[in-house]
Amino acid sequence: MNFSQIEIPAAVIEFFSKHREHMRDVENGNAFIEKTCGMGDFFESTEQLAQCKAVISKRESRVEEPDRREYGDFQTNRNLALESVRYILSKRGQRDCDLLIEPSCGTGNFILAALCELPTLRRIIGLEIYKPYVWETKFKILAHLLQYERWIEIEILHANAFDFDFEKLSQETRHLKTGVIGNPPWVTNAELGTMDSDNLPPKSNFKKHSGLDAMTGKGNFDIGEYITLTMLRNFSTHSGYFGFLIKNSVVKNLVFDQRRNRFRIGRMEKLNIDAKKEFNTSVDACLFLSALNREPELSCRELDFYTGREQTVFGWTGDHFVYAIADYKRAKDIEGKSPFTWRQGIKHDCAKVMELESCNGHFKNGLNRKLEIEPDLVYGLLKSADLKEREAGSYRKRTIITQRKIGQETSYIKRDYPLTYRYLKSNKHYFDKRKSIIYKGKPEFSIFGVGDYSFMPYKVAISGLYKSTHFTLVRPENDKPIMLDDTCYFIGFADLKQAQIALYLLNHKRTQQFLQSIVFPDSKRPITKEVLMRIDLEKCHRSSDYRLLQREWGIKRVSWEAFGKRLISKVEIEQAASP
Repeated sequence: MNFSQIEIPAAVIEFFSKHREHMRDVENGNAFIEKTCGMGDFFESTEQLAQCKAVISKRESRVEEPDRREYGDFQTNRNLALESVRYILSKRGQRDCDLLIEPSCGTGNFILAALCELPTLRRIIGLEIYKPYVWETKFKILAHLLQYERWIEIEILHANAFDFDFEKLSQETRHLKTGVIGNPPWVTNAELGTMDSDNLPPKSNFKKHSGLDAMTGKGNFDIGEYITLTMLRNFSTHSGYFGFLIKNSVVKNLVFDQRRNRFRIGRMEKLNIDAKKEFNTSVDACLFLSALNREPELSCRELDFYTGREQTVFGWTGDHFVYAIADYKRAKDIEGKSPFTWRQGIKHDCAKVMELESCNGHFKNGLNRKLEIEPDLVYGLLKSADLKEREAGSYRKRTIITQRKIGQETSYIKRDYPLTYRYLKSNKHYFDKRKSIIYKGKPEFSIFGVGDYSFMPYKVAISGLYKSTHFTLVRPENDKPIMLDDTCYFIGFADLKQAQIALYLLNHKRTQQFLQSIVFPDSKRPITKEVLMRIDLEKCHRSSDYRLLQREWGIKRVSWEAFGKRLISKVEIEQAASP
């Protein structure tokens, strides 16, 4: 351990200098520190004690910043830690707490804040995987305890929260009023895996996803979520409170899964913070707070951390998970099952080769190379950023469509489109680099998100990436359908009038109110297929007036009524097919 990299407070340097006689060996040194302030097993070895004494004698105090990314390391500044602890205590209405647990204590600012605000603390247990932080925390706490002449049983352990025996700790401390606080890592298991990090939980699909969901991303999870669930499984039956700084997505998942998990937590609050200001990172994050050992609750208040202004109450209402419970109750008559199946756009994971631009009668690819290929397999392409208006009037990109359905053989390209085949074959190494398992064992140059629906001439589409719930009409170009990429969702129509009616119903005020009550705007992908499949267009149609459509697009009653009959027919077909 290189103590020259650790920040050692002046009070600690003075303490060691003043009591050199007690620091002659590790046994005496540890015993004296524990007797003075309660911190047991301060040094692990004689070598550590010797190195520390040598550094202190030189009064060195230098910190080198580690790789923050590997540890999901966004250290809580002292002011935020103090304000967070104060808010937690203000919600409890009292300051009694016997046991404080922090499963990833970093440089110790949360523990120091608790020491300042909790006079009844009897025991503190902090875990930290990065050893320099363990020592920085120890020295900070020692300086605090020396200043205030306070004795508390404290363990700051160089340990991994993934394999620590929290179940045993929970059983031993069940009688104590417990506070679980902290700032677990803001990083996913997949991100850590790409760095060959040791800071990983055991290999498992801990949320029990199966099949395609597990293969295409739902098996990926946030490390902070893993630690949060571990702590709640073990300590939700303790009397006390829980307060973590975590990503907003973790809180959403926690409240969603609470219907199944039924942790004994209540009075849940999500206080949004400015992560750019506090941590200099562009992440949607919050202070999540709940009371322990209460009847399980299924909703959570969302507030602004700095002003305390309530923004919404989200969670379960009946059998539905929504972003704004009050707004949902006013718009829930739209809730149901979509008569149409919403589709995601084309996925190819090879943009440099597959996506093209027109350039002086030629095509230019993402490698900035001009090429000549047959135009038959080249289609206009719209992305999320192109779906801003009621109608998409133009597109920036084109794409090569190699299949008309998933798994179709692509050998026909060599026979029918030799220029296109030669181009694709010359860039085959880009296709071979695609990492997704969905391409494994498929024909060469395979794509996904393709089917008969992709070639419908008229589409009503929406971006999956933005907070907007606005829908756009997509028309064909010279009788050739326009494609959408996999950041978009759409339904397709053979008839323009039917597409216009669907667009009108989806952009209708009541439909928009419903969507805005169920869409979580800070999600990485706010709009999903699951969200869109909840829009019952037959209910929208039944309670809407077609006369606006008649004035704007000349839609006649016969077309309006025909669309309604189609909606009813599709609903009846789907119900008949259900087991």
